[in-house]
Amino acid sequence: MEKILVGTEELERHLGDPDWVVFDTRHDMTDTDRGRRSYAAGHIPGAYFLHVDDDLSGRKTGTNGRHPLPDLAAFAAKIDARGVKPGTQVVVYDDLNGNFAVRLWWMLRWLGHEKVALLDGGWPLWDHEERPVSTAEPAPRKGQFVAKPHLGETVDTPFVERFREDPSIVLIDARAPDRFNGLKEPIDPVAGHIPGAVNRFWQKNLQPDGRFKAPAELRKEYDALLGPHKPELSVHMCGSGVTACHNMFAMALAGLAPGRLYPGSWSEWCADRSRPVSARP
Repeated sequence: MEKILVGTEELERHLGDPDWVVFDTRHDMTDTDRGRRSYAAGHIPGAYFLHVDDDLSGRKTGTNGRHPLPDLAAFAAKIDARGVKPGTQVVVYDDLNGNFAVRLWWMLRWLGHEKVALLDGGWPLWDHEERPVSTAEPAPRKGQFVAKPHLGETVDTPFVERFREDPSIVLIDARAPDRFNGLKEPIDPVAGHIPGAVNRFWQKNLQPDGRFKAPAELRKEYDALLGPHKPELSVHMCGSGVTACHNMFAMALAGLAPGRLYPGSWSEWCADRSRPVSARP
């Protein structure tokens, strides 16, 4: 099994290693240009920037969620132009405890590239430890990236509409409890959650210092959450299919099958006001 979490010390040892490629995915949903500005001000040397909206998402139709998956060929070309080939060790990071970087981690694995890891502690820890920083944008590098998508690792809205009739399926929502319970909704037009879903706030995967909990601790927590359900039959969602990948990453770190992603998530579900919604009274 490939390593999916690397530390700052290990990554620093591999700066300049042609067999390692680093991606910076810093982002802010309320200021979508902040990631680019942060990258320009300083990033891990050699890291390429990928924008959550422009590079890791596709065209929005108004009914397919806020971060639909991108065109596979276009995304694969971007990865190829940054030097990723079979055997390349990819490392991804952001400045929000992996909240956005996990989307790229999941996408690369979804397209068949298994050697991809998250930087534990991300940019804040790298910066705090005063490790090398660069403002230079690396030149394009020709890779040999070949997308081999695992299409069975996603589900669509019709599947989710049927899931409540299948007791073997568990739908895990990664949003904050207040949003899940419909007590507030700062982003989407409808508050609440899909009836039957369970809540696992993505930040529960972390220690107070922003690094991931130990695999054994995560395993205990997810075993309790899943109960009798098989982890491979779990379906993950959030507001728009990004943060949901954090729970999938945590399950993989715990040695569990991470399940499947509902890319449209709540933003796609609630775009149709006829779909059922649950919320705390």
